[in-house]
Amino acid sequence: MTTEPNAQSDTPAQPQVSTPLPPSQSIPTPQQRKRKKALLVLAAIIVLAGLGWLAWHFLVGRWSEETEDAYVQGNVVTVTPQTGGTVVAIGAEDGQRVLAGQVLVQFDGADADAAYAQAEAGLANAVRQVRGVYRSIDAGQADVQARAAAVRQAQSALDSARADVARRSGLVASGAVSAEELAHARTQLATAEATLASAQAAVSGARENVARNRALVDNAGLRNNPQVAAAAAQLRQAWINKQRTQVISPIDGFVAKRTVQLGQRIAPGTPLMAVIPLHEVWVDANFKETQLNKLRLGQRVELTSELYGDDVVYHGKLQSLGLGTGSAFSILPAQNASGNWIKIVQRVPVRVALEQKELDEHPLRLGLSMAVKVNLHDKGEGLLPTAPMAAPAQGTTAYDKQQKDADAQVEAIIDANLGGTRD
Repeated sequence: MTTEPNAQSDTPAQPQVSTPLPPSQSIPTPQQRKRKKALLVLAAIIVLAGLGWLAWHFLVGRWSEETEDAYVQGNVVTVTPQTGGTVVAIGAEDGQRVLAGQVLVQFDGADADAAYAQAEAGLANAVRQVRGVYRSIDAGQADVQARAAAVRQAQSALDSARADVARRSGLVASGAVSAEELAHARTQLATAEATLASAQAAVSGARENVARNRALVDNAGLRNNPQVAAAAAQLRQAWINKQRTQVISPIDGFVAKRTVQLGQRIAPGTPLMAVIPLHEVWVDANFKETQLNKLRLGQRVELTSELYGDDVVYHGKLQSLGLGTGSAFSILPAQNASGNWIKIVQRVPVRVALEQKELDEHPLRLGLSMAVKVNLHDKGEGLLPTAPMAAPAQGTTAYDKQQKDADAQVEAIIDANLGGTRD
């Protein structure tokens, strides 16, 4: 019995080709949907933020310049004595308020008092001497008149003697008058001539004395007499030196940096303390040179300080634009001639004047940090001032009283020693 060969074993195997299935549509998971939605929201936020920033820049940002490199500055008035002395009293401590003319330091005034007493006596003596000159002039004029009368009397006696000699000379030849009598008449004539010459010399001397005394007081009253004026100047100086034993404050402000101590021997010009007028402080804002393009004098400024925070806003105006960078005015200016030069953006100080009322309500201290924002809507007044200041930037009248008191002392001493003499 024969078997048929297996057809499958004799026939070579054919590769089976799978029929491609139609692509199935992928369904996003809930997590994928959330991620896509978040990305869309983020993109929208970025776009809106960009649009908002552009709107802010064109409407607000480009109309202001800001910097936080700004600090409060002010005048630090150093109090120094004009004369030397030993400290016997100190009238103010650090942080205390003082007024212009208030005594801050008192020196021992014994030497100044002695010098003033000597000058006072010198002025009184000068006034009395000039009074004596006036009286000498009056007495000299009376003496001149008396001596002039004596000259007239001597002249009359001389004329009479001459007439006697002439009359007797004609009678001697006839024997009516003796020669002895003629000689006696001639002797009387010589005596009359000598008396007249002496009287005339006395008149000349009296007139010279009057002229000499008049030259001392001519064209000037007693108060303007050079001798009296010199003594008065010495008295004024002695009075001022006496007043300068009290070192006064030149301005209103607050005491700082007190270094003087009791019993210390002070030389003229030695710093004793400082007075700071906090009501006159300003702000120096250091802007980058790239920010100065639109800054102008007089533009409005808003400022905030680290001391009070954003709750307190100061207002002011640009008072001056710096004439150079900080490095230009440094002790050792930068030298960029080397080959490893690196460009650094420079800063220029800009002074901002603050409103007085706001300073009084919220006082600032020197050196405090400030944030400055300049309003560029203001056109300003230019880059540089066009006219000089009409009045001094700073001044004090604290020392005027010393001169007025000295003048009053001079007048009082002159009046006390005048004695009714012309002035």
